[in-house]
Amino acid sequence: MPISATRQRWGVLRSLGALLDSERHFRRRARSGKPFGMQIPGLGEVLFASRSDHVREFLAIAPASTTPPLPNPIEPVVGTGSIILLDGEPHRRERARLLPALQGERIRRYAPAMAAATRDQIATWTPGSPIDARDAAQTITLEIIVRAIFGVTERDRSAEFVSVVKSMMGAYVAPLMFFPPLRRAPGGLGPWRRFTRRRGELDRLLSGQIAARRASDCSAHDDVLSVLLANDDDEPRTDDEVRQQLRTLLVSGHETTATTLAWALYHVHRDDLVRKRLLDELAADGSADRLPKLPYLNAVIAETLRLHPTVSIVVRRLKHPVTAWKNSRARGDVVGVALPALHSDPAVWPDPQHFSPDRFLARKPTPQEYSPFGYGHRRCPGAAFANLELAVILGTILTTVELRMSEQERRRKPPRSIPRGIAALPSRRITLEVVRRL
Repeated sequence: MPISATRQRWGVLRSLGALLDSERHFRRRARSGKPFGMQIPGLGEVLFASRSDHVREFLAIAPASTTPPLPNPIEPVVGTGSIILLDGEPHRRERARLLPALQGERIRRYAPAMAAATRDQIATWTPGSPIDARDAAQTITLEIIVRAIFGVTERDRSAEFVSVVKSMMGAYVAPLMFFPPLRRAPGGLGPWRRFTRRRGELDRLLSGQIAARRASDCSAHDDVLSVLLANDDDEPRTDDEVRQQLRTLLVSGHETTATTLAWALYHVHRDDLVRKRLLDELAADGSADRLPKLPYLNAVIAETLRLHPTVSIVVRRLKHPVTAWKNSRARGDVVGVALPALHSDPAVWPDPQHFSPDRFLARKPTPQEYSPFGYGHRRCPGAAFANLELAVILGTILTTVELRMSEQERRRKPPRSIPRGIAALPSRRITLEVVRRL
């Protein structure tokens, strides 16, 4: 068998390994300390950096020399006009519209609503019963986005948004992400048909909300949609263009945060010392407006994102030839950063598999060492919103209800991390028992 065919088959097997456990796969590939190649369906071989000095070289590539690689696994969810996939001036313009709505004092005003959405979910929990941590986190984060991003306050309509998005993301399974030929609906049936039907239902809800805001005085509302439409006077966008950005905010904003929250609840309830220290800090000052400023709470969140970056890879397609890591890369090649590998470099993170929030109290890592929200002009525009949301939700849960992890779960190995939808999710349910309300 020719060598090229052997390498191609070996590359496919490695890709399957990443689908079964993305974090472990990238950590193992990075053990040599060198950049490594990996076959990704639709992208070809991607050359990945996995050490801080390699990332520094990645960041030195001029932004004008790169573009988002297409086809992108999340394109069917967010749309081709999503800020994630735009390039050049359209990307700069859309980012300039989004950033003011997702930073600073504007998002800090959402903290009480975030805490309220969390308490509403906790009110449905029954002492003595189990909860699925990620499902509960998904409901909370969706409620927050529906309230803060879209300004939906009616309970029935909010519940409809939550139900439709959960159903849509549940239908967008890994094979549809990575194998575009499966994006067909033979006989009008199958997973692709289920996904597109749910996406259509979401677009119907979004269109209704857009129409309501266009018909009102946007300045009278404090939600992100109103900010976006208020800034739309000079260059009006179609409803479809607005829907694509809203789908991006809705899907990427809740999926990644919900997964991080589930992992945080897992580690906090698996380690009694971490939990006690966190509860002590919250008991001293756990008000909603203070939660984002608590050092240990934020260290717990940062350590969770280090161990479990919800988006495992940052990738760019080259517009021009470059030399990266002593490799000549041609126009059209794809290069990137493998975050699970970068965040597990033993030269930077001693005992990297151990959950230790103190790492982030001892020093602040550089972006070349730690960057769960991406890099540069393509860094997630909702990063500040996500950090605020994580602090408020986690702090509110721990000060409102006592949860417990079973001894059986404590003794098990941690779940694997598998790509699905926007994020890499735990491979099994993270189940906690409701002990009592506080």
